[in-house]
Amino acid sequence: MTIMAPAPLDQEDDEMLVPHSEFNEAPQPMEVAPAEAAVTVENQQVEDPSTSRFTWTIENFSRLNVKKHYSDIFVVGGFKWRVLIFPKGNNVDHLSMYLDVADSASLPYGWSRYAQFSLAVINQVHHKFSIRKETQHQFNARESDWGFTSFMPLSELYDPTRGYLVNDTCVVEAEVAVRRVVDYWSYDSKKETGYVGLKNQGATCYMNSLLQTLYHIPYFRKAVYHMPTTENDMPSGSIPLALQSLFYKLQYSENSVATKELTKSFGWDTYDSFMQHDVQELNRVLCEKLEDKMKGTVVEGTIQQLFEGHHMNYINCINVDYKSNRKESFYDLQLDVKGCRDVYASFDKYVEVEQLEGDNKYHAEQYGLQDAKKGVLFIDFPPVLQLQLKRFEYDFMRDTMVKINDHYEFPLQLDLDRENGKYLSPDADKSVRNLYTLHSVLVHSGGVHGGHYYAFIRPTLSDQWYKFDDERVTKEDLKRALEEQYGGEEELPQTNPGFNNTPFKFTKYSNAYMLVYIRESDKEKVICNVDEKDIAEHLRIRLKREQEEKEHKKKEKAEAHLYTIIKVARNEDLTQQIGKDIYFDLVDHDKVRSFRIQKQLPFNIFKEEVAKEFGVPVQCQRFWLWAKRQNHTYRPNRPLSPQEECQSVGQLREVSNKAHNAELKLFLEVELGPNLAPIPPPDKTKEDILIFFKFYDPEKEELRFVGRLFVKALGKPTEILTKLNDMAGFPPNEEIELYEEIKFEPTVMCEHIDTKLTFRSSQLEDGDIICYQKSLENDGKYRYPDVPSFLEYVHNRQVVHFRLLEKPKEDDFCLELSKLYTYDDVVEKVAQRLGLDDPSKIRLTSHNCYSQQPKPQPIKYRGVEHLSDMLVHYNQTSDILYYEILDIPLPELQRLKTLKVAFHHATKDEVVIHTIRLPKNSTVGDVINDLKTKVELSRPDAEIRLLEVFYHKIYKIFIPSEKIENINDQYWTLRAEEIPEEEKNLGPQDRLIHVYHFTKDAGPNQAQVQNFGEPFFLPIREGETLAEVKVRIQRKLQVPDEEFSKWKFAFLSLGRPEYLQDTDIVSGRFQRRDVYGAWEQYLGLEHSDTAPKRSYTVNQNRHTFEKPVRIYN
Repeated sequence: MTIMAPAPLDQEDDEMLVPHSEFNEAPQPMEVAPAEAAVTVENQQVEDPSTSRFTWTIENFSRLNVKKHYSDIFVVGGFKWRVLIFPKGNNVDHLSMYLDVADSASLPYGWSRYAQFSLAVINQVHHKFSIRKETQHQFNARESDWGFTSFMPLSELYDPTRGYLVNDTCVVEAEVAVRRVVDYWSYDSKKETGYVGLKNQGATCYMNSLLQTLYHIPYFRKAVYHMPTTENDMPSGSIPLALQSLFYKLQYSENSVATKELTKSFGWDTYDSFMQHDVQELNRVLCEKLEDKMKGTVVEGTIQQLFEGHHMNYINCINVDYKSNRKESFYDLQLDVKGCRDVYASFDKYVEVEQLEGDNKYHAEQYGLQDAKKGVLFIDFPPVLQLQLKRFEYDFMRDTMVKINDHYEFPLQLDLDRENGKYLSPDADKSVRNLYTLHSVLVHSGGVHGGHYYAFIRPTLSDQWYKFDDERVTKEDLKRALEEQYGGEEELPQTNPGFNNTPFKFTKYSNAYMLVYIRESDKEKVICNVDEKDIAEHLRIRLKREQEEKEHKKKEKAEAHLYTIIKVARNEDLTQQIGKDIYFDLVDHDKVRSFRIQKQLPFNIFKEEVAKEFGVPVQCQRFWLWAKRQNHTYRPNRPLSPQEECQSVGQLREVSNKAHNAELKLFLEVELGPNLAPIPPPDKTKEDILIFFKFYDPEKEELRFVGRLFVKALGKPTEILTKLNDMAGFPPNEEIELYEEIKFEPTVMCEHIDTKLTFRSSQLEDGDIICYQKSLENDGKYRYPDVPSFLEYVHNRQVVHFRLLEKPKEDDFCLELSKLYTYDDVVEKVAQRLGLDDPSKIRLTSHNCYSQQPKPQPIKYRGVEHLSDMLVHYNQTSDILYYEILDIPLPELQRLKTLKVAFHHATKDEVVIHTIRLPKNSTVGDVINDLKTKVELSRPDAEIRLLEVFYHKIYKIFIPSEKIENINDQYWTLRAEEIPEEEKNLGPQDRLIHVYHFTKDAGPNQAQVQNFGEPFFLPIREGETLAEVKVRIQRKLQVPDEEFSKWKFAFLSLGRPEYLQDTDIVSGRFQRRDVYGAWEQYLGLEHSDTAPKRSYTVNQNRHTFEKPVRIYN
């Protein structure tokens, strides 16, 4: 998904494709060493993609001590490329990886090149677990690199047992296909195709492809336009209006359209927009919402009329006269891809008859258990048929979702009446001709953990196809829309044809996952005409007004250099803001009246406009320039001179503002006479100082602006005390304390003023602020008895939203705290709020501002000094903390190591997970001793061992003296079991071998070995045949003869099976002992995985969860 947001997500599921910008405001070009000038063929038409694979072997990977690391240069399509990685992550806890134009610094102005590419980190133990991600990009001088900031978690990459780092070597692969260049910046989708695209909000390409498909079903679009909405509705709060607005803009806009209003109407926050959801789920949820909103309107029933079909589930008994039929509706059909060559094969499988017999007989009401036939037949198909291809499915053996990239064909015309209506039920209306034509192909490019979505659509069902890829719409041919989306494999051209080497095949990761067909007989109705008369007048007016405002803003932007923005602050603004919006300084300039004035206008003429706006005669106006002081405060500095007032607005702005932004900030001083009418300002000499006054009430904890005064530099505060009391509403002789507000960043500085010294002695000048309050006799009764303590409190106060770690999206409670609170202060306040006696049982976790999730690691006990440290994430500050209530104090827990150990009982088929907590300096022997007190042993003197199991293989037997501090149970299972007697007394020639269960998964290239079930050890004797070993295995596993006779036995080395005969000597295969990687040589038991899943789950990462699609409104 081509997005420009700079903030990466640190989670695997939703990596963002970005230039490596390191959080700059906009995509930045790479810093590249100038390369020697190369002969390039930039911007040349390259019709057939030049494709190549580059492998980069990085040795001593964990010792790379650089932030960025570049590969050697390789050439594809006549262009120079290289891979760039951030071994420790680009400011995220993931490996960051990008494809980079190697010679970008030396290329001619305006260069660009377009490439589709995939980047991969190869799993050197199991190739099938390699992580590969695919995307495409138009490279140019502004974006000379592109890729994945969050490619894979560093914790997985650096974990030696996972297979990505072997002997401290990492293998990276890049597959690059250079395609025909289209000038990205000047390309105009509307001009080239007549259609516009949709902007990507972060990870919303999946939604964009669906919305384009629905929009290009004109009957659907017309129904959306006819949904009743009112001019008072807001698009962000109304799904119908937001969709109407979006469709209108797609139809009439010249440029790509934003979807933010629509996602807001769904009730989504920014985080939802960065989550890649399931398209089928979004389609269903959106259609259900619209169906609900259409009820009781003129378009009620549209969704059903377009998309609803019906099928009949039947069960027919064979030996008795009993039938059971159930009619069900569908809006889309899920078709199997695996094992099916095309759509017809999937439909054949859909209506396949299942025989219910043997143990699986059907219970017919009065007839009891009966042999029966079970199946599905279609009663009717809808005018618009949506087919969801099951490209993603759950792999039970791997306990994970996988993507099916198999070759799968779909026809341009689909005949569902074929073979005499084999898919239709006897009740189907045979007069309806179920011949369909293909309307759109939705494509997913990438793997199961993310990727990119786009759609091929032919809006009018003509021969011309269009590709809708977020903001870009391009014309495409039939081959690109159909055949290239079948999936499967593609051959790379041979690099050395004369060497007779076999052509290299690679899997195509881009393939269709959803098809939309329109019935031929309904074509005229569905592909109908939709024009402005279908759009409600209020909507037309609103959207035209929006367009005009947009044009106006565009014009303003274009003419900005001719104008100056003048922001005028007055006493009224200070009164309104101080103590409410702001406490420090005098005013928020963004909230005062602003004027847009032509630069050449004389300032005196501008004063006339001010007179009209504020009712202050020109002769009663005196304007002050603001200045930023060295201590970062912003105060009125000096009045404009009569000469300056004769200058133009543009000249004045340059005098006042060296930063060259287009703003001139002024303070308007207006003096009022006895009747409160404006009077001309008094003459100001160098001895006159303009002071601003704030009054503080410690009882109410309130600060407010009370006015300003001119004082004499050599005068003393005692001379104005009566006036100050009057301004505060006090008796003339009330005793008051005065303080100067000096600065507030990074810390508050507010000092007591000696009223007996002159203003000059106290270093007071124009624009200074004096805060005052009553003198207090008993200041112990107030939380903040004086101005400095109150300002300190205001500066550091922070409202924190606390959430239970188990419910990370829901606010539980809020507390007002101080940023200066220590760790102890914070947990104490949380404990008080929760009614908990022991604050040390609270554990806190910080918030990740980019992923909007808890950080993976909790805050250690007293691990940070202040609340402010808990809330910061890189250069952002959040106001969210997560909490847990522990069963033991956190300091005690941190001294302990917590391990989850799965104990396998020797005789019972059960596994119990035990949580073991021991001091960090404990050994595996201590874990075993602790475990013995908790588990049921088969006999009192049984010995226990601890194993490391990962993906159904045993990787390690822990020695009892090993320290537990470095054992990680986050990624693999720790298994404890009794040591069988037969293993205890091995002879010198005996071997202890690994025995694993496996099945073969027919992959596109070759059958792949998939391990499953519980691995185990088996001692084998010198000269023992397979027939003898099989007897012991059957006895150990207690497998019935009938089932065991179907099992095959093989010696496997690095995943390749070599099948054994009963007469083979098993020990002859296992020559080496104590070799690193022994788990890759094992005796394999090949059979189907029929065992029920154990009722426990392996401990997963703390915060890995995938959100379902929800539309909240």
